[in-house]
Amino acid sequence: MKVSTILDQIDDGGIALPEFQRGYVWNRDQVRGLLDSLYRRHPVGGLLVWTTRTENPDVAVKGGVIPSGGTVKLLLDGQQRMTTLYGIIRGKPPRFFQGNSWAFTNLYFHLEDQTFKFYAPLEMKDNPVWINVTELMQQGLGAFVARLPPDRLTAYINRLSRITAIADTDMHIEEVTGEDKTIDVVVDIFNKVNSGGTKLSKGDLALAKVCAEWPAARDQLRARLATWAQAGYTFELEWLLRNITTVLTGQAMFAGLDKVDAASFKGGLEQAAQACNYLLNTVAGRLGLDHDRVLGGRYAFPVMARYVALRQGSIKNAQERDRLLYWYIHAFLWGRFAGSTETYLNQDLRALDAGPAALDRLLDQMRQWRGDLRIRPDDFAGATLGARFYPLLYMLTRVWGAQDWGTGLALSAHLLGKLSHLEVHHIFPKALLYKHGYARDEVNALANFCFLTQDTNLTISDTPPAVYFAQVERDHPGALASQWIPMDRDLWQVDRYRDFLAARRDLLAAAANRFLESLLTGSPATVVADQPDSAPPAVAATVVAPGGVAGEAEEALIAECRAWVVAQGLPAGEYLYELADATTGAVTAILDLAWPRGLQAGLSAPAALLLDEDTTTEEAANRAGYRFFTSIPAFRAYVEREILAAGAPDLAGVGAG
Repeated sequence: MKVSTILDQIDDGGIALPEFQRGYVWNRDQVRGLLDSLYRRHPVGGLLVWTTRTENPDVAVKGGVIPSGGTVKLLLDGQQRMTTLYGIIRGKPPRFFQGNSWAFTNLYFHLEDQTFKFYAPLEMKDNPVWINVTELMQQGLGAFVARLPPDRLTAYINRLSRITAIADTDMHIEEVTGEDKTIDVVVDIFNKVNSGGTKLSKGDLALAKVCAEWPAARDQLRARLATWAQAGYTFELEWLLRNITTVLTGQAMFAGLDKVDAASFKGGLEQAAQACNYLLNTVAGRLGLDHDRVLGGRYAFPVMARYVALRQGSIKNAQERDRLLYWYIHAFLWGRFAGSTETYLNQDLRALDAGPAALDRLLDQMRQWRGDLRIRPDDFAGATLGARFYPLLYMLTRVWGAQDWGTGLALSAHLLGKLSHLEVHHIFPKALLYKHGYARDEVNALANFCFLTQDTNLTISDTPPAVYFAQVERDHPGALASQWIPMDRDLWQVDRYRDFLAARRDLLAAAANRFLESLLTGSPATVVADQPDSAPPAVAATVVAPGGVAGEAEEALIAECRAWVVAQGLPAGEYLYELADATTGAVTAILDLAWPRGLQAGLSAPAALLLDEDTTTEEAANRAGYRFFTSIPAFRAYVEREILAAGAPDLAGVGAG
């Protein structure tokens, strides 16, 4: 079929893009390459389409409706090429377009060199040998003949004719058709054709089926995610879809949506959003976990959302609410859903069928899976801001009313305001510890962290605790103890640093257990300073995963890099990503910033930024197939060279079609 005919059929809806396809990802180098190949009559490959009846209830297309009656051809492979040709020949993107039209705007052809290049004013302005390809396609040869030099007229006309003839190029179209070609079969074909590129996940397929009946579904989900992002919480679309699935079906598998119609899905979206809003407010208000960085256990939310939805969107009984939060805290502390996510989700969702005994069943399953649920001092032995117990330390600071050392005021949620967060303070300054020969993991030990206001953090700066502790205790008696500082002054000396950490871990574990016990039993939690718990029953030792962010300065560098990535139109990545063993759920490393599906999802290798990490973290990332970078300049060079400049080829091995 001629290119011009294909473009006409795109205009009248005879050729469309299925909803499950992703958007336009080509860059200018690829656009130039396609036009150069067509100009030189090199093969550029054919198209693969799914030909199906327009009445097919599984049909959902991007960019609007399809004509009723007859058939429609849905592009499975060839989207990038046809979008490029449409944009250049028509001078605008097709209606199914999702991407950056800059990639194919203002392409010029040099009549003498016979090369394609994008507009550069200094080189091309008022230069007759540079021809705007889109203007040529739309206006025809006649508009350009008069401006051509007579001595080169014949040669130049022949070259321009080769460009306009691109619209008459025949493209081979291979069709997938037949009554047996359901969307499941077609998606399987799509994934096989694109064996080297983007695969449709289970969530993609489930959403494609929903979009067949409700085309706006994806946009509605994204709108919900954008609302949470504005409030400081970043979630993936699949996470929201998982919450909708559990709320509607009581199961984790997306296959449960097969029999859910559009009206029910809309209702499920509203229920899930309402339940998640309630949970986010509850976790922030009751536990103080009020921003993205300290929100652990995201995949506990689908279970809790189902629990809340079964109770009409909220939990009226405070003790019942606190027991659910007790379960939630343990879910993120021990990585309940880090490995076999769907297996454990389904197990916990089945517990909700127990009615009034649902919470008891949930807690029993947690105990059977984990063993003893008491916190041990060694659980606070982790290092860096990526440690799982970091959110717990932040939570204890908020719920126990820990005091700021500069003002003596409680660092509570109502004082700081919704979504505000505290600065991490190294109790023993890093420079002091490094000077005395302590290793990086010791310097950035979780037990060496506390939270203070910015002013106080700056005021203390690098002052040794043996100096500033005495002043804090004099000015604000009890403020040190409120942050679980051992009051034995001998431990405030740098040569007793390891003993200080051990003593503080005892105090933190005691405080954590008292608060968790209060959630479980409903008994008032009382602050008992400097009174460590007796040793809890022995359980499996907590394995501390390597990696993570060492402090505020490194965190700021990563935040700046992340903002730069977003500015390039790429996904933000997952901050402090837990690299987990798929079978056991054990965390093997914490990656500073990671893109598990690549910077172009499925089109590039998993990538990670690892700043100032040891070889253990790097080896774990390497084993998991990550392309990792140990400096921001190296990472940015990779993004510019291989993602922004190279893009993704539109061949059989690429999922963009």
